Amino acid sequence: MAFDRARFGADTPGWKRLRAEQVADCRVFKVRRDLCVSPRDASEHDFYCIEAPDWINLIPLTARNEVLMIEQYRHGTNEVTLEIPGGMMDAGEAPQDAATRELLEETGYKSREILLLGKTRPNPAIQNNWIHTYLARNTVFDHVPVFESTEQTAVRHVPLADVPALITDGTINHALVIVGFHWLSLYQERLNLKHSG
Repeated sequence: MAFDRARFGADTPGWKRLRAEQVADCRVFKVRRDLCVSPRDASEHDFYCIEAPDWINLIPLTARNEVLMIEQYRHGTNEVTLEIPGGMMDAGEAPQDAATRELLEETGYKSREILLLGKTRPNPAIQNNWIHTYLARNTVFDHVPVFESTEQTAVRHVPLADVPALITDGTINHALVIVGFHWLSLYQERLNLKHSG
């Protein structure tokens, strides 16, 4: 039986927000405390939410079907991760423009073929933003990227065929990167269906 989209949300009423106040400004995000009323019993509860700009990430492919990936140190986990390029959108910036900018800034490559694969809520339990995932095809080298002192990164050329094993063995362990590759897989499935039908 197919999922009934018409009934989605019908049995789950929303909460009424009585008050919202900013409790922290952490440069790349803000923390907001909401006082909300339960739709079930009218009790009041505090919820803490992270307000953040939308993000982008993108899967840049070379003509040799290699993914340009970023090896970088992450403070949250105190480890080096293997990720696709990405970052925060600037105020007023369109998602595709942000993808083009991040590709050049983080890898030194350009692409004239940047395609939206999909968008995802990173963590709707506590965050209000979206992440927009793009595919950049036929990337070409432009210049060696210059990184800020807070960025410890290296660009790696990873064969696309190796990505599933790198996810399975935990080398690629960033949830939003894995979601990005899932978007790519769905896109490839649609292309295969289109060409086989």
